This record gives sequence, C-alpha cells and structure tokens, in this order.
Amino acid sequence: MAITNPLQFIQQVRSETSKIVWPTRREVLLTTIMVLIMATLTAIFFALVDLLIRTGVQGLLGFFG
Repeated sequence: MAITNPLQFIQQVRSETSKIVWPTRREVLLTTIMVLIMATLTAIFFALVDLLIRTGVQGLLGFFG
C-alpha cells in the first residue's frame, strides 16, 4: 500500500465527501414514516403469532393435563 502525504490524503477525503448525495428533508421524513409503519406491522404480526402459539399450548396442556 502506497503511503500518501497527509495533505494529499485530506484533499482526497474532501474530494470524496463532495460526491456524497444527502437525502432531502422529504426523503428522510418518508423513510422514517415507512420504518415506523413496518415496525408497527411487524410488532402486530409477532403479537398475533405469540397469541396463537400461547392459545395452542394452553389448549394442549388443558387437554392433556
């Protein structure tokens, strides 16, 4: 690996950071809302699966116990 001088390194870093495309406020807002919606749907799904499994296990234990 070639060793570059610190000034050249800083220039390369500045050049690379200028290529970054930052999201707009609207994009950040929409992405945040989508993440919250998906997290809520996932939580509801797993709560229903948990309820189904719990009911099944309680039914089996009540039937055999």
